Amino acid sequence: MTFHIITLGCKVNTYESEIMRELLENAGYLYQDNLDTDIIIINTCSVTDMADKKSQKTVRRIKRDRKNVILVVAGCSSENKKELYQSFDIDILLGNKDKSNIVSLIEQYLKNQQPITQFYYTRNLPFEDMTINRFKSHTRAFLKIQDGCNNFCSYCIIPYVRGTIRHKSMSKALEETKTLVKNGHSEIVLTGIHTGSYGNDEYDLTDLIHEMSKIEDLKRIRISSIEITELNDKFLNELQKNPKICNHLHIPLQAGSNFILNKMNRKYDLAYFEEKLNQIRTIRRNISITTDIIVGHPYETDNLFEETLKNAQKFRFSKIHAFPYSKRNGTLAAQMDGQVAPEEKKKRNRQLVNLSNYLEQEYAKSFLNQTVEVLIEEVKNDYVIGHTDNYLKIKIEENLLPNHYYQVKLIAMKEDMILGILTENQEI
Repeated sequence: MTFHIITLGCKVNTYESEIMRELLENAGYLYQDNLDTDIIIINTCSVTDMADKKSQKTVRRIKRDRKNVILVVAGCSSENKKELYQSFDIDILLGNKDKSNIVSLIEQYLKNQQPITQFYYTRNLPFEDMTINRFKSHTRAFLKIQDGCNNFCSYCIIPYVRGTIRHKSMSKALEETKTLVKNGHSEIVLTGIHTGSYGNDEYDLTDLIHEMSKIEDLKRIRISSIEITELNDKFLNELQKNPKICNHLHIPLQAGSNFILNKMNRKYDLAYFEEKLNQIRTIRRNISITTDIIVGHPYETDNLFEETLKNAQKFRFSKIHAFPYSKRNGTLAAQMDGQVAPEEKKKRNRQLVNLSNYLEQEYAKSFLNQTVEVLIEEVKNDYVIGHTDNYLKIKIEENLLPNHYYQVKLIAMKEDMILGILTENQEI
């Protein structure tokens, strides 16, 4: 039988979809790159109201256009909107657990021809151990080391649909890393719902990174996202000493106003955030620091938004992922007064995106005429695309090998990327 997977949302979902693909292929199922298939799996997202609606629209479209397909729906949106998805008459309906049991669930359905619906109480769930051998959809491999979140930021639904924090043991994470590296992945992206919370009383994220670095053919370790409060002295010391940690950190700010940070139930203020950025840049002067910012959170006035713009520029982010606040029923922010009008949120979001574009261009320009190391990830007809360790997107008009590193001189800006040419010292 054939199958196709539609993945919506974050790197954790991408990892879990890749797990399902590998398990099904190992069981004899054939992956199809299109929807003309026997089984369609939709891995849904619920991070915003728009993500929920996109997930629901995708399910409705498949139900309408592929009436005879076996439909599997899983993920955060189905976890968040159980009753709604149950009304869609889905063959196999899951939340965020049991994705690793996808083969047995499909075979149970094929045998009994009865719909399967499985949800669990999300608090205090054990970590669902999943292990992948190779990422077929990416050059760099994602490694899910953690799940769940205990922060309960006032705007966020994710702790309710992903459960409490839990993690993969360090020994299993290291074994999975060794397997991925052996199978050709020289860059590993550590990912989770709250990645920086990884560990227990015996080890933490810094310990894991330190031990991973001992794997000889692993060249780059990238962290998908980390909170400013988790960049402690131990981590900063590792950042200073360990060249395998990519020269890029994604640190969510969420708001450039202390008043809004307090309303968001974030665990820091702007002075703390700025002090940490200064410490990081003392260690690595040219590091890329990207961030997330939400505009239009309840109580955000024009003046408070202007404060966010001013501080975002002051902090010199190299890219800002801008999001209009999305009201999530069941969260504290949804019950707050001072809700911002939709058109105002859109206006502020456009302003923040414009600032992000400017900051991104300024950061990229600072590397022109420099020679950098590029990992080739996409091969087109007459050019290739790759990334530096500080996540600059590079276009090279050459026929180069994917998953190889090259020394490249950066010569010009080209829309959302930089043009590069090979140096005499080509492949590394």
